[in-house]
Amino acid sequence: MPALLDVTDFGALPGHPHTDAAPAARAALRAARAAAGPVQLRFPPGEYHLWPDRAHGRELYVSNTVGDDPRHRVKSIALLVEATDDLVIAGEGARLVLHGLQTTFAVLDSQRVRVEGLEFDIAVPTVVDATVVGAGVAAGRAYRLIRVPAATLFSVEGASIRWHGEALDSGGFAWSGRDALAYTQIHDPAGQRTWRGPNPLFEDVRSIRLVGERDIRIDYAYPEEPADLGLVYSMRSRTRDHPGALVLDSCDVTLSRLRFRFLHGFGVVAQTSRDVTVEGCEFRAPPDSGRHSAGFADFIQFAGCSGRAVVRDCLFDGPHDDPINVHGSYLRLAGQPDPRTLELAYPHPETAGFPQFAAGDQVELVDRATLQAIATATVRTVRQPSGRDHDQPLRTILVTVDVELPDGLVGWTAVENVTRTPTVRIVRNIFRNVPTRGVLVTTRRAVLIEENRFEHMGMAGIYVSGDAAEWWESGPVRDLTIRGNKFIEPGGPAIHLDPRSTRRAPGHAVHSGLFVTENQFVLDGVPALDAKSTRGIRFRDNSIVQRGQETPDIVLRSCFDVRIELDGAGPP
Repeated sequence: MPALLDVTDFGALPGHPHTDAAPAARAALRAARAAAGPVQLRFPPGEYHLWPDRAHGRELYVSNTVGDDPRHRVKSIALLVEATDDLVIAGEGARLVLHGLQTTFAVLDSQRVRVEGLEFDIAVPTVVDATVVGAGVAAGRAYRLIRVPAATLFSVEGASIRWHGEALDSGGFAWSGRDALAYTQIHDPAGQRTWRGPNPLFEDVRSIRLVGERDIRIDYAYPEEPADLGLVYSMRSRTRDHPGALVLDSCDVTLSRLRFRFLHGFGVVAQTSRDVTVEGCEFRAPPDSGRHSAGFADFIQFAGCSGRAVVRDCLFDGPHDDPINVHGSYLRLAGQPDPRTLELAYPHPETAGFPQFAAGDQVELVDRATLQAIATATVRTVRQPSGRDHDQPLRTILVTVDVELPDGLVGWTAVENVTRTPTVRIVRNIFRNVPTRGVLVTTRRAVLIEENRFEHMGMAGIYVSGDAAEWWESGPVRDLTIRGNKFIEPGGPAIHLDPRSTRRAPGHAVHSGLFVTENQFVLDGVPALDAKSTRGIRFRDNSIVQRGQETPDIVLRSCFDVRIELDGAGPP
């Protein structure tokens, strides 16, 4: 039997909003780490508040966030599980409210960890959801009345609004910005659609005044009546300074029945970890709160993982980017000191600073233009950043391999660690109010996407890319089964295989092994499948209903070994 610990025994007081539970949580997790054998740490029902002043601080480098920006090296972490094995954190009925800018929890260097039942939220979300509750023309000039949630803090300053976080003891605010901030997406509650677009709220403003506790009237210099009554403009900055949650260099980690009401910075990131499962979780803003955004960016990202990556029975509602993304990282070949040595560089500004290789890992070198493999090798030694400090260069890695490689590879070649690629199961999830794609996946091991429901995605439901020029997210898909899903009026192709290759390699494809069966497609002017440079496509026993303009059901570009069955017909 596991040893039982209760966070209230360490001083946490549920239901006391002005009492910082961070010291108690820290002490309880320290006791769990020191215990011999399995431990269950319990959060009794109630609301707990955690401030960043006494949170854990760790220098960490996380994929798709702020790269090696020195301003954001140290992350504040509300719950830190570090070098701890055989731990269950259980909190059915417990709600944890984070103040300031923090990562909800991090699991570092640990094995057999389970986090279950907790609800996570942030006191002042870093996305402003402004609903247009009134619009018209008065005295020949247009106006809007916008309403913001109770959790949103702001001040009207002349003809401008300053949005901000909580006040800091040191002065200033946890965050602040003006008017439309840097990025906007638009949500239509009536149509249950979300998309990226321009923000007209603060264009040609004549005056702004507060007309209620949460209602703001904006008067304009133009006479045309606004036509956006009921729409929600979700505004934020672009800086992903924290991961929302983090599983790093860990194994056999399960996140179960968690409710993520808001994730600041990025999503739940599993990085260089093995066997990670997310099950029965809800990513959605609190009902009846006036809030619609549950995440600052993606919801879940698996980066450079291995073993099994599993996401099942979850609800994804209201992200600001893709709900699920599974990928590795291409590194640019920047130098060849000798035939067995590769100098590699992190080319994307949002990804840097963490280790990518270990002795014994297999690497593949690819032509960046065709994404075709040109050589494979095994790592012998590596000099790279640790991911926990900045003692080594953060944007370069030096690798020696077991074979001699040809000269002249610098610049046009990228390198992927093919050992750190997971099998993937994405099963029985619901995706809604998504401005982008539902699932992004680029891994060469077996992928099953089954019995999910994709409602009104802003773009594709399932997107398979791979590129060595922009996001540098590797690599090829070779065994992808898409079965028994429902795609309801996506904004782009329901299933989109779109490798970012810029030159064809005759007789070769980037992706292969696609099996699409028993899916239901309800479409409006987009194809069920749009595939480029893919070999071995099997499409059968699917139901397709096209609404609106006439559009091909299938679009294929540079594909071969294809068998398509539509309406019960055999292959063409």
